[in-house]
Amino acid sequence: MSLEGKTAIITGASRGIGCAIALTLADAGAAVLINYTHNREAADEVKDKIISKGGRAIVVQADVSDYSQCLTLMQSAIDNFEGIDILVNNAGITRDNLLARMKEEEWQDVIDINLTGVYNCCRAILRPLLKQKSGGKIINIASVAGIYGNSGQANYAAAKGGVIAFTKSLAKELGSRKINVNAVAPGFIETEMTSVLPEDVKKDVITRIALGRLGCPEDVAETVLFLASAADYITGQVIAVDGCIAL
Repeated sequence: MSLEGKTAIITGASRGIGCAIALTLADAGAAVLINYTHNREAADEVKDKIISKGGRAIVVQADVSDYSQCLTLMQSAIDNFEGIDILVNNAGITRDNLLARMKEEEWQDVIDINLTGVYNCCRAILRPLLKQKSGGKIINIASVAGIYGNSGQANYAAAKGGVIAFTKSLAKELGSRKINVNAVAPGFIETEMTSVLPEDVKKDVITRIALGRLGCPEDVAETVLFLASAADYITGQVIAVDGCIAL
């Protein structure tokens, strides 16, 4: 599953799943643009790891909820790597709360980053991809919450469900242009987001996972690598990386 000669943009790549995706795609040979919003130090650490192995990487700050910044993000990849082949829309946040207590900004912040951010980045990359005429791969990181829903996450589930529907629609629009659009829906993955869960909650979750463990960021990253490299006849699909969880 080689990505030699390819360029990949990963949003929200300074930590967690995004970091694992950046490292995995770089190990496969891709030049990587590491996007971050706030934590420059963490993003630089990811870049340094890639460069220390002989890879190519740059760090670019951009808020994906702002379309103009997404345009700058794409142009940075073109200016530094002379093209774009892969976009991984990973940037995401949570603002969990029961709907009865959910503030308007908790709803809007999640929609702006997790759903509108995907729209902004896909819209911003379209012209460069179509101009290249060589096709490309767009991989959106959704969530099993967008499939099954989750108590206390109406905002997050709505955004991720929207990402899934958006993915399926865009795949139909872009298939004739050799652009594959797929989504990966992680389940419970060991990241900063899940580290705050009480131990009794984690144990309860694990009892409902067929594989008997939480996932790790690399489980998601390897699935993204497959979609970015070898999956030329797969588009419009949602792959759940959840260990077969019963919700």
